Amino acid sequence: MRTMQSHIAGKFRGWVQAVVAVMLVSVVAACGGGGGDSSSSNSSNTLNGGSLPASPTQQPIAATAANTVPITVGVGVKGVINIPTVSVTVCPPGSPPTSSSCQTINNIQVDTGSFGLRVVGSVLNASLLQALPINTVGTSSTQLAECATFADGFTWGSVRTATVAIGGETTTAGIPMQIIGDMPSSTVPAKGCGSGPADNTVSDLGANGILGIGTAPNDCGVNCENVNSSNYFACPGGSSCTPTALAPAQQVANPAANFAADNNGVIVQMPPVSNTGASSATGTLVFGIGTQSNNALAAAQTFATNVSGDMTNSVYNGTTVTAFFDSGSNAYFFADSSLAQCGSNFAGFYCPSSAQTRSITLGGLSSTRASVSIGILSASTLFGNTSNFAFNDLAGQIGGSSSFDLGLPFFYGRYMYYGFATGGQAPYVGF
Repeated sequence: MRTMQSHIAGKFRGWVQAVVAVMLVSVVAACGGGGGDSSSSNSSNTLNGGSLPASPTQQPIAATAANTVPITVGVGVKGVINIPTVSVTVCPPGSPPTSSSCQTINNIQVDTGSFGLRVVGSVLNASLLQALPINTVGTSSTQLAECATFADGFTWGSVRTATVAIGGETTTAGIPMQIIGDMPSSTVPAKGCGSGPADNTVSDLGANGILGIGTAPNDCGVNCENVNSSNYFACPGGSSCTPTALAPAQQVANPAANFAADNNGVIVQMPPVSNTGASSATGTLVFGIGTQSNNALAAAQTFATNVSGDMTNSVYNGTTVTAFFDSGSNAYFFADSSLAQCGSNFAGFYCPSSAQTRSITLGGLSSTRASVSIGILSASTLFGNTSNFAFNDLAGQIGGSSSFDLGLPFFYGRYMYYGFATGGQAPYVGF
């Protein structure tokens, strides 16, 4: 994860992925749109003598079953490109999602590159926020908070317990989640909370929250059992916060791994879009893999991964890289000195003079290997139509050459599978 806005932004990968310097951009539209392609995908002017690989063509199923929910890419809350969102219902622990004490929050980003639910506190009703108990640590009931670090900053806020419902699925009990920005800036620890500005508002995030549904059941696992690498802080009296070790069961949790049923994975299904972009796109998030008639594992390729969903034995341009499928990144991000970068208007993005194709060989922890090709058009060309928010061929530079981020552009026209590291199941990804 992460997609951000305000011209420069960062990608959050949580606890296991090395933080990399990623530059993202938002395109604020003069007007919204209702979907559809804005122009021909085969325009010779757009390709400018280059070529693009054939686009995948899978269509999402209708989001009508209890284990589904619609995904929307569009103008959203801040006009951020390629940001997939769903609606999430948050309830006091133990309350059913039909209770009047619950609140349904729209524009929560779907992020397969992080783990756990995080909601900006300002979008919650005051009564609901008060009803969500603040989690504590230690024998003295010391308040628990978390600092989630980004390439360009961090989110800071309390850890609370809530029952979470998405579509027709509900967690079996209250689970830990982060409330972003509900603690004063004066409580941010001077050490151990990343660098850069605080991303604690809807405007900063470009969304009302983050739904982390990657392969891990919680956000930092064994890493946070070590106080020196923990994201968590003990805040006696709500201040004087210091790092604290935290067991996985107390960490911010992946809601989809805590549903009563359909809890072994997710499928992210996005429709095809034109190579020159679309004003919007509507897909489907399916819960469970092989648990219902609508979620069979039908991937042509699956890859065994580490707990965070990384394919650590991938190869690009002859170099071994860690590749990952991340719906929370709004472009492909990788290092390639042969691709021209954009100027300052779209810093960090690639702006080749003609359409380009690049290939990467994906490899996880097993012997499975598969080569995939991606298309790249100039970011300045794509951003020329300010009413478009869905792009399948946008790419940018990543810091270093050891990572290859297959962001949301890879998802269009595909079913993307994420098998959770729960119930004795080894984590995997596939498409």
